[in-house]
Amino acid sequence: MAVSVFIRFSSASWWPPVTVALLAAVLALPVLVVVSFIFVPAGEVWQHLVDTVLADYVVNSLLLMLGVALGTLIGGVGTAWLTTMCQFPGRGLFEWALLLPMAMPAYIIAYTYTGLLDVAGPVQSGLRELMAWGYGDYWFPRVRSLPGAAVMLSLVLYPYVYMLARAAFLSQSLAVLEVSRTLGNGPWRTFLTLALPLARPAVVAGLALALMETLADYGTVEYFGVATFTTGIFRTWFGLGNPAAAAQLAAVLLGFVFLLIVLESWSRAGARYHATGSREQSIRRLRLRGFSRALAWLFCLLPLLFGFLLPAGQLAFWSWSFATEGASDGFWRLATNSLALAASTALLAVLLALLLGYGKRLYPVASVRLSARVAGLGYAVPGTVIAVGVLIPFAWLDNALDARMREWFGLSTGLLLSGTLLALIFAYLVRFLAVALQTVESGLGKIRPAIDDASRSLGLAPGQTLWRVHIPMLRGSLLTAGLLVFVDVLKELPATLILRPFDFNTLAVRAYELAADERLADSGPAALTIVLAGLLPVILLSRAITRSRLAEAGSG
Repeated sequence: MAVSVFIRFSSASWWPPVTVALLAAVLALPVLVVVSFIFVPAGEVWQHLVDTVLADYVVNSLLLMLGVALGTLIGGVGTAWLTTMCQFPGRGLFEWALLLPMAMPAYIIAYTYTGLLDVAGPVQSGLRELMAWGYGDYWFPRVRSLPGAAVMLSLVLYPYVYMLARAAFLSQSLAVLEVSRTLGNGPWRTFLTLALPLARPAVVAGLALALMETLADYGTVEYFGVATFTTGIFRTWFGLGNPAAAAQLAAVLLGFVFLLIVLESWSRAGARYHATGSREQSIRRLRLRGFSRALAWLFCLLPLLFGFLLPAGQLAFWSWSFATEGASDGFWRLATNSLALAASTALLAVLLALLLGYGKRLYPVASVRLSARVAGLGYAVPGTVIAVGVLIPFAWLDNALDARMREWFGLSTGLLLSGTLLALIFAYLVRFLAVALQTVESGLGKIRPAIDDASRSLGLAPGQTLWRVHIPMLRGSLLTAGLLVFVDVLKELPATLILRPFDFNTLAVRAYELAADERLADSGPAALTIVLAGLLPVILLSRAITRSRLAEAGSG
């Protein structure tokens, strides 16, 4: 029944532009609400923020971005160049294993390293016992600090730069690189003067993604006591009780995000490089020997070790040692809540992405393309900003409806939207629809237009073509899109903290609450479950990159 209605509806020529535009407007509502509050007076609270903490938010956010930029550039670009252009033991393993830290949320790695490196942790305890030191007799770097937060974020965000930089190195003209070598330039000089400038757009794109994730982070900076915009939004909303001031802080944060988007777009728009010739199969990697080989192996090992292996091992140890405590604390109920919420959001995101992507394919006009792009902008917006943008209009609708029902019927409707799973799922869709949309559009782009023409010549309507032809061909893309959204929802923390219903917890929230209570070991089972779920899209991503390289080699 639903399929037949969809097929009849989709046969109308007007539905793609109108539907895509309406969806884009609804999904853009939270961002528009936050931006509109720039012009709403927040009274003395905003002036208080300006006089006391706003400068700290700006400075700390900028310093954090600077630290993460340095860390991700060094780790991402360096490892990408070594695994692409050099031959050393373990290179094939590092090619895909260096993506594994993407499965580790930043707030979880912050908890594990706090447990390892804090005063009562095994590292400092072992040092005191070994050296017969007492507390205060030695200096040890503070992990719970702004530099510590920058290191934690760099360890899990460098794969963004690594992935895009490696793809850029693989696609560069090998003839140009060979000419540079014949002119007497060594590998290091060729990398600095030729390969890195050619890869600049891809590197900047990866860096922009990492910095947007940095601005969106809440769990790490809050746990480490670093005052940034995300922590300020929480304190202003829940501590000072002023939604207008919180929305204005969110608007300032949104300005930072849009600057990064402009920077990334400018970098891509300014690129005028074209790859020629054969690619991966013709690369003559520099065979490293002696100290250089050991140094390259160590350089690739360190981010993998500290970004995934060590924290994952710590989480496994905590989970094994405290499995009874985790299970007795309602672990399975938390897991059920998280999995059901993530699965529901993933299914809706895939359906919306399919609707938007297919509408764009049917009518690739400027208005439809713009609407699809607007609908996917939420991924660049921090969860705190989206949560504020969702809660304000939903609360207004609840209050307006309640007032009318009291006036007309003497009944109170209460909160029908605010503080419900509906509001939370809507926020997730705004935040993560872009992930599904990009994957579905990529899959649709691989289907030749001739197939659509053949389907129409057989008398099939667009909806029938989608159901009978495209969806079977898109099975892998739809599964990947759903899985990516599923894992992103499972890891999301700030939006869940603000919008979740009363007495409703998820694995991410429970891990955060236990860590905030300094029960780090008890948070192990919840945190490890999130990490294990995050491995699935990383493995899919690694396989997709490998298949892409093999296909490229076969056509070269």
